[in-house]
Amino acid sequence: MKSSHKGIAEGALFALNIFIIVLLIAGDSLVVPRWLQPVGRMHPLILHFPIVILMLAMVMEFFRYREEFINEKLYQTFTSYLLLLGALLSSITVIMGLFLSREPGYEGDTLQWHKWFGVSVAFTGYGVYLIRHTSKYTVRLAKAGAVITVFCLIVAGHLGGNLTHGNDFVLGPVMDQSKNAVPIDQALVYNDVIRPIFEVKCQSCHNPDKMKGGLMLTDSAAIMKGGKNGKLFIAGDPAMSLLLQRVHLPETEKKHMPPTGKTQLTDDEKMLLYLWIKSKAGFSKKVTDLPANDSLRMIAATHLKPAESEEEVYDFSAANEKDIQKLNNNYRAVYPLANESPALAVNIYNKSTYNVKVLDELSAIRKQVVSLDLNKMPVKDADLKTIAKFENLHRLNLNFSDVTGKGLKELAGLKYLKSVSLAGVKLTTADVKQLIAIKSINELAVWDSGLNPADLQSLQKQNPKLSLLTGFKDDGKVMKLTSPQLKNTAVIFKQNYALQLSNPIKGADIRYTTDGSAPDSIKAASFKPGVVFTQSTVIKARAFKAGWLGSDTVQFNVYKCAYTPDSISFITYPDNKYKGDGAKTIIDKELGGGNFGNGKWIASQKDLAVIMWFNKPIDLHSVSLNVMRNIGSQIFLPVGVEVWGGADQNHLKLLSTIKTGTPNQADPFALTPLECKLRSAQQVSCIKLVAQPLKSVPAWHPAKGKPGWVFLDEVFLN
Repeated sequence: MKSSHKGIAEGALFALNIFIIVLLIAGDSLVVPRWLQPVGRMHPLILHFPIVILMLAMVMEFFRYREEFINEKLYQTFTSYLLLLGALLSSITVIMGLFLSREPGYEGDTLQWHKWFGVSVAFTGYGVYLIRHTSKYTVRLAKAGAVITVFCLIVAGHLGGNLTHGNDFVLGPVMDQSKNAVPIDQALVYNDVIRPIFEVKCQSCHNPDKMKGGLMLTDSAAIMKGGKNGKLFIAGDPAMSLLLQRVHLPETEKKHMPPTGKTQLTDDEKMLLYLWIKSKAGFSKKVTDLPANDSLRMIAATHLKPAESEEEVYDFSAANEKDIQKLNNNYRAVYPLANESPALAVNIYNKSTYNVKVLDELSAIRKQVVSLDLNKMPVKDADLKTIAKFENLHRLNLNFSDVTGKGLKELAGLKYLKSVSLAGVKLTTADVKQLIAIKSINELAVWDSGLNPADLQSLQKQNPKLSLLTGFKDDGKVMKLTSPQLKNTAVIFKQNYALQLSNPIKGADIRYTTDGSAPDSIKAASFKPGVVFTQSTVIKARAFKAGWLGSDTVQFNVYKCAYTPDSISFITYPDNKYKGDGAKTIIDKELGGGNFGNGKWIASQKDLAVIMWFNKPIDLHSVSLNVMRNIGSQIFLPVGVEVWGGADQNHLKLLSTIKTGTPNQADPFALTPLECKLRSAQQVSCIKLVAQPLKSVPAWHPAKGKPGWVFLDEVFLN
């Protein structure tokens, strides 16, 4: 760098620092014009240069007075120019950052600290450059200036990273996340399942320091408030919720969230958000308050720790492995209670072979047996004397055995006994009191034992901590049947389809319809084995039984596909992100389901065209395209479908077309086959299909004016 250039650079550095002071004085009154905003947005791009250059310059400055460098002209000159360049770029970066900070969405303590540490880097860098050639500049000043500048640089960089990527961005991958995992029995749906998604994937742009779109996702009040585009979601209505619309937009869309380049939501996370909103998006409900078969609870369980339980510690050694193997036979199973545990569980089967010798034979492992299951075995009172010798017994199952209450006194010496099951055994309160007297007992199953509610209430009062299992209590409430289940493993068939429906409730009457109407218990056909379909059919089914509420209606779609092409190819290719497994995706007899990102769908915002060939001519009557409609994700039904056919691709003629109606904002999510029926059967060896997407999304949609997406997962030829 020539001296004239150096002088210009020094003058520019002085002017830039004066400009920084002016901007700082202006403070909140500073308004950055729109044409200057792109300069501010270059701040994250440019800042890496001054960081590296200034860091290197300060390291060299720190050692400039060492004996081997103090008289080295090249070292001193290079350090001076490097410091000048670093200070110059730092000042430019600070000005860009001040411009960027005036845009909406940037505020909070982190931003203020980042700003002042960044300004400190520019000022200390310039200060070191100004005084480094004066007589008062000493070794101490050189080292102090270098250390202060590097410190400010590191802190400013860390805070900037927090603004851009969120807290713990650097150390997040190596931190032990399992420490933060909450046991499922303690977990709240929002706090421990939904909030972590927002924290990791959303809060880097939607926090008190950086509220993009006026939206903050750090607390329930801010989430319910929404942002400048309105409410984030409509509780109970996922289809009309802005949050789900944005996360399901294709990544190429500007409004897709999280933005391209950020870590995207997984399918599980999207489903959790959907189910949370569908369940009214509460902030205080516990995960275990949800039914055991609830989808939200089941998915959440994979992200949470199992319920905490106290691991039992045993003071006895493990039994001989050969003894265990010898005791296992067709009527007795002996196995470890857990991996690497010396404790054993024993199950006795086959009541016809049972006698007390079955228990006597366990003498070699008597000390290690902590669980003994004698369910439905003809155990007598006399056998309880043998059972009482299993000194470390914790759990004993005598359900529907032949013991009587009088013999239970033999168990009084089992000081570790915690759980006893006596369902189906006739008992009196006096009998049960013998067991309650055992201090370690905390669970007692006594349903169908002849004890009346008053007896049970009395026993419970005597030992409030005791868990009395009394079986099903008929509170007079009518229960709803579960929905019918489709037992067929496939839903696409070639010639005929033997329908298989079932219901887990014995005696339930399954009624079904095929005309689109909801089945009732009178007019709808009653399902019996032997129902066969020969055409694609929409089946709606519902279960009924006297004394029960009818189940919810469930729908099953079965599809006939008589022909499979010998080869298939794209004429116009789908979007690269939704290309599935190539053209064969739509003839592989696998439906894509509701997740359009699972690789089983092909999609495009332009005309989607394929061509199919057959080695032998076929008689074609109809063509159906199975498509998706998901309004929130900008996925609409094709506005039109064309079917062309002929002897080869050079002799094709238009065989059929269909047009769909104008999309409506209230259109529900749907997976539906669009059928193109030919006026008469046509013999063809080549078929061309064209699906035309919506050219312009309606004005009521967030993506108004943009082309819609058409999604296709299967073609049925008949």
